[in-house]
Amino acid sequence: MKTITLYIVDDYLLTRIAHKRYFEHDDNYKILGDFQTAEECLDAMKKNEADIILMDIELPEMNGIEATKIIKDTYPKTKVIMFTSYENEERVLASLACGACGYVLKNTEEQELKKIIKMVTSGEFWMDLEIAKTAFASIPAPNIKDLENLYENRRLKNSLTDRELEVLRLLIEGKTNSQIAKEIIVSTNTAKAHVGNILMKLSVEDRVQAAVKAVRANLF
Repeated sequence: MKTITLYIVDDYLLTRIAHKRYFEHDDNYKILGDFQTAEECLDAMKKNEADIILMDIELPEMNGIEATKIIKDTYPKTKVIMFTSYENEERVLASLACGACGYVLKNTEEQELKKIIKMVTSGEFWMDLEIAKTAFASIPAPNIKDLENLYENRRLKNSLTDRELEVLRLLIEGKTNSQIAKEIIVSTNTAKAHVGNILMKLSVEDRVQAAVKAVRANLF
């Protein structure tokens, strides 16, 4: 088995020491370095890329989620595992959206952590079941009777033309028909017609309701 190289990023020194002891007597793993900040880790990656980075979320300057995005964009072969005490669903989802390949709590036992690292190194994804339940509880319920429109948000967006989406964005910003017309270089009557079509397609009665529905549906 190829030796797995690791960086550890955590702002608490004793935590880093404890984590390093997990691996120091195991020839299957090699700690290339440990860092208090994400910036230090990013600097180290320029010289020596690691296979795995155990990344905390709460860090002194750049947070771990932002650092994960940079690492995945710059070093696609490196796998980032969020190694944290936080089970907040927004942080879990944000970590995954930014490219984390695993989300592990710090109270995970040593042998389990090593198993997870091996899995992630081989291309698998890992998340604690309870964390997954918490994170994915925020997924909206689908319209299971319509396979083409399982999620209304997508249906709403697909029902609008590119021009109507542009007008809707301006409408959300509170612009009047004349201001919209000036922005997209059309007549006021044309802008008014676009707004009318938007209200009809969103099944709302006025501009305020349209703006609220668009924001709630996360159309942008």
